[in-house]
Amino acid sequence: MHPPLARDLPPPIRFRALGTTAVVAVADASARDEAGSLLAAELDAIDRACSRFRDDSELARLNASPGRWLSVSSLFLGALEVALAAARTTNGLVDPTIGRALRVLGYDRDFASVAADGAPLRVRVERTPGWRAIDVDSTAHRVRVPRGVELDLGATAKAFAADRAALDIAVATGAGVIVSLGGDCSIAGPPPNGGWTIRVTDRHDAPANGSGPSATIALETGGLATSGTSVRSWNRGGRRLHHLVDPRTGRPAAPVWRTATVAAPTCVDANVASTAAIVLGGDARAWLEARRLPARLVTQEGSVVVLGGWPEEPAAETGSADPASR
Repeated sequence: MHPPLARDLPPPIRFRALGTTAVVAVADASARDEAGSLLAAELDAIDRACSRFRDDSELARLNASPGRWLSVSSLFLGALEVALAAARTTNGLVDPTIGRALRVLGYDRDFASVAADGAPLRVRVERTPGWRAIDVDSTAHRVRVPRGVELDLGATAKAFAADRAALDIAVATGAGVIVSLGGDCSIAGPPPNGGWTIRVTDRHDAPANGSGPSATIALETGGLATSGTSVRSWNRGGRRLHHLVDPRTGRPAAPVWRTATVAAPTCVDANVASTAAIVLGGDARAWLEARRLPARLVTQEGSVVVLGGWPEEPAAETGSADPASR
């Protein structure tokens, strides 16, 4: 997390998880070790439930068993219901049935193992089946995925885990906490004086003293998330692709915004909105303004647009998100 921590707060704990950087910071030094342990346990559980890249996950088991009802854990059911709610509230802009589209576009393994360049793709990409195709029996804890449908919970599961972990840590320790997963942040418990400082950059792992442009805000509660097209991208046959698929076409969203950062009551809410903004492209401003969400949009050329009360900033600054304590 950056900028540098104030001297009266313990340093954050960082580790790799879910293919990204997990960070947790607390306002009470005595809660630091427990916070790290609780976050690690939560991320291990969500990985076992929702990973698209491990054969033993519940999600992989569902994708490999089309047309069959399968029993699922409470954790997976909760994560899936969050994904389906995101699809419902965005009218399908954020949809968990994009798994097949991502696979045929080349994002078929942990992103660290995805080749940066490759031959042209010779596949037919089409509209995704849509979230209504998923059958959920919440009472019996079972789910059925139709043939031809592959789930991907990447748009919501990480944020869901951040919200769960932050709340669990705050309840268990009584300390204020901020959890960041790849720059998507969730806050719980009493914050430090002045709130938690969050530096917004193009990359969540950019050096704290880096020379790249950035913006810094302070939050006392809720969540913050950034979606972008510049980091998780790859080339096939000279064509640049990225992981934010437009469910209406099955193709990567049009490159209107380089990043979209949104503040909302939860990390899930923020991440759903930032993803929808990328998918909407030129219509994102009106969509965000209608929902009165503070947001920061950055064009491919680096121009910054702020909405909904997001602090004004110099035009040269651009961004994604990573948190720091104040």
